[in-house]
Amino acid sequence: MTHLQAGLSPETLEKARLELNENPDTLHQDIQEVRDMVITRPDIGFLRTDDAFILRFLRARKFQHFEAFRLLAQYFEYRQQNLDMFKSFKATDPGIKQALKDGFPGGLANLDHYGRKILVLFAANWDQSRYTLVDILRAILLSLEAMIEDPELQVNGFVLIIDWSNFTFKQASKLTPSMLRLAIEGLQVKF
Repeated sequence: MTHLQAGLSPETLEKARLELNENPDTLHQDIQEVRDMVITRPDIGFLRTDDAFILRFLRARKFQHFEAFRLLAQYFEYRQQNLDMFKSFKATDPGIKQALKDGFPGGLANLDHYGRKILVLFAANWDQSRYTLVDILRAILLSLEAMIEDPELQVNGFVLIIDWSNFTFKQASKLTPSMLRLAIEGLQVKF
């Protein structure tokens, strides 16, 4: 076991080996192979290429080096294409703070039977007068950024449940095609 696998339970280590093809003997080599691909995309500003960060992408793509690199590139590309979304990207930002207070997203205390974190969104709780749909998306992305720091979640993953009951027409009118595209792209590059 390497220092990058420290903190993983024996069950999660076994799951990483069996389901994700994670091998402690080749872990540093796997990370380096992805890191070496960074020079193939000089158009992207890769702000982080440390071992722990790259490992997240390898785990998300079951140690398929090229697929992990593609996801890493998409991650930074999305951030570069949506700079305004990532200005003041912290829990103290007023819009993000209010969305988080209202449970966007809410996390259940218990994990599911696969060890995944369960996030819940009650769409009807969105108060349009206090924050925007972009604020909700930013709150979700910020929450995912924080959660994915946990190696157990990197291996086990998470589930997002959205309850659309009682979602009003007025609220739905804010779901423009461009807004939906922004949300889908943002969630796809989050692993």
